Amino acid sequence: MTEPEFHENPDENLAERLEHISDEEAEQRATALEAGLESYELEDEDRALLEARGFEFEDEEVLGAAPVLAVVGRPNVGKSTLVNRILGRREAVVEDVPGVTRDRVSYRAEWNLKEFTLVDTGGWDQDSKGMASRIAIQSEIAVDMADAVVLVVDATTGPTSTDEMVVKMLRRKKKPVLLAANKVDDERGELMAAELWGLGLGQPWTVSALHGRGVADLLDEVLTVLPEVSAVDTRIEEGGPRRVALVGRPNVGKSSLLNQLIGSDRVLVDNVAGTTRDPVDELIDLGGKQWRFVDTAGIRRRAHQASGADFYAALRTQTALERAEVALVLLEVQEPLSEQDVRIVTTAAEAGRAVVLAFNKWDLLDDERRFYLEREIERDLGHVAWAPRVNISAKTGRHAEKLVPAMETALASWDTRIPTGRLNAFLGELVAANPHPVRGGKQPRILFGTQAQSRPPKFVLFTTGFLDPGYRRYIVRRLRETFGFKGTPIEVSMRIREKRRGR
Repeated sequence: MTEPEFHENPDENLAERLEHISDEEAEQRATALEAGLESYELEDEDRALLEARGFEFEDEEVLGAAPVLAVVGRPNVGKSTLVNRILGRREAVVEDVPGVTRDRVSYRAEWNLKEFTLVDTGGWDQDSKGMASRIAIQSEIAVDMADAVVLVVDATTGPTSTDEMVVKMLRRKKKPVLLAANKVDDERGELMAAELWGLGLGQPWTVSALHGRGVADLLDEVLTVLPEVSAVDTRIEEGGPRRVALVGRPNVGKSSLLNQLIGSDRVLVDNVAGTTRDPVDELIDLGGKQWRFVDTAGIRRRAHQASGADFYAALRTQTALERAEVALVLLEVQEPLSEQDVRIVTTAAEAGRAVVLAFNKWDLLDDERRFYLEREIERDLGHVAWAPRVNISAKTGRHAEKLVPAMETALASWDTRIPTGRLNAFLGELVAANPHPVRGGKQPRILFGTQAQSRPPKFVLFTTGFLDPGYRRYIVRRLRETFGFKGTPIEVSMRIREKRRGR
């Protein structure tokens, strides 16, 4: 039986009550609440968080992006199964169905405390016609954007002409390559895998992605070839112009908008040179200040091969978001919002970036389409109702100047820090007006709250029990109403702690 949904009692005077609490009084309350935590079982990481009053991560030097490992190989050799095994969870699509657009192509992974980005080249078009060329295109995109490569081969079938074609491409790229001989479950498989020495990539690392056999040894070897910091996915240092990722589905008008922004101010200060697939940044003057539009190589030109376009676009979107602070998501108003539109918006929010929604071709919108568009936004983008909306025309530049205040608002929210005293005063007033419902004879209490980081804002609540999802949503909503946070995702997590047992 499911628990009943939390329903709040209207509380119109929250902001007014908070105004009457001075900063000094709020700080005194927070200090008393924090002292009260000593009667609870606290862990070392709790104490580190409390000693820093949150923000223990804020001053870390940004050394660079995690190294990137690409997993390549022909269809049905077990690439996605191996990716899932490395991640320790089912993330990648195991059954590659032609025509299905991938949700994601890269993942955060970790082995022996070393973080790296894992790129899965699964989901290829398996049409027999021209299959080899399509595989080469997708492999090349992934390899160009990786620091090292794992080539997965089916040990039960031995090397094929397609495998050999991929090996030739890998040799040209001069990247470290490890050969994973998959589907090896016994000694007979080990003998069959020996045939793969003929590919000329050195030792075949025998694994069973399905059962996990040999994967640990392969990963140990992976760590020996990955650099400490990625040489291809460089993370820009802190400071300088704010970094914008202009993202959206293909053909939504990103190139037109970028050209309009560059042309309207006739300022192209910096064009970082590189190969066609290297990240290219544009420094553009807008609203009296410089903005760095990151990783615009995929915007400035069409993907070099149509068959790799979806894969390329998805990988580019994620790369741009990694390097950006604010995501400017372009959506076209004349067509119904697509699943891909919603997925890109969701990806930007889940990446923890400030978000601005730019609705393109607004000047061509008639009243009937406007009515249905509003319903689509309410239905499909309700989870990012906090994101500022700007109605523009990328082609003519109409209302493009409104993008600047929207991005500035979103970034200011993204940077926001709530003083610990003020946060706990807010929580105290909130709970007094709407306490958590009693569940199973118990009523969870919020003992203390702190903001663990900004960019995006993340809050940690020390509690005596699990807070219902409905109650957490209530806290998030009132946080937004009270402190703003327009344009940024915010996260509220719990640390459930029990009272110390008497000695």
